[in-house]
Amino acid sequence: MLEHVELFFKSIFIDNMVFAVFLGMCSYLAVSKKVATAVGLGAAVIFVLAVTVPLNWLLDKYLLQDGALVWLGEEYADYNLSFLSFILFIATIATMVQLVEIIVEKFSPSLYNSLGIFLPLIAVNCAILGGSLFMQAREIETLGLALNYGVSSGIGWFLAILAIAAIREKIRYSNVPAPLRGLGITFIITGLMGIGFQSFGGMLTGGDEAPAAVEDTTVQTLEEVEKNKEEIDEKEISYNDAIKKN
Repeated sequence: MLEHVELFFKSIFIDNMVFAVFLGMCSYLAVSKKVATAVGLGAAVIFVLAVTVPLNWLLDKYLLQDGALVWLGEEYADYNLSFLSFILFIATIATMVQLVEIIVEKFSPSLYNSLGIFLPLIAVNCAILGGSLFMQAREIETLGLALNYGVSSGIGWFLAILAIAAIREKIRYSNVPAPLRGLGITFIITGLMGIGFQSFGGMLTGGDEAPAAVEDTTVQTLEEVEKNKEEIDEKEISYNDAIKKN
């Protein structure tokens, strides 16, 4: 359970797709002018990541890894299809994005029109593909952790675009210097937000082991001091005895 909680918060705040690895910046900058549009796209990204990361985990686990085809028989144990990772991952993502596009167009035509070309472009959003590739690189062990990672990564991207959209709506009424208007001030705000998100890096560090280690070191140091003191006393006694004999 602790592993799930740690992965959830780490994926949202510390390893945020936008602020940590700068993935999905094209739609992050282009669709963040209004909060309503940002919410719609962010929800779509959460859904796509929540579905594609576990599906790609299954593909990687039972099809692409070296020896993953052993379930078909011993003669397939030496097969390695990892070179197909990009093709199959992108195919899975494109299928899910097409499904999202159909659903949004059916139930929210206004949101579909406001998102425009950026809704189908989720299929080539590097944050979506990055989620599956990071899942593969980190060697996530279970399907539950893969689902957790997909959902939390989507939430992190959603929070990033929602925050910048809210700020950009308010900043229209601010006296921004002319050279910084538009993307200039947006990049500056994004950098400051990235610093804020990275400040959560110490949230998951520490624990019960650190004080124990310090305590053991302290005890060991005291023992060394006592031992050195005894050696000094013995040398001083020997020196005094030698003086008396002379």
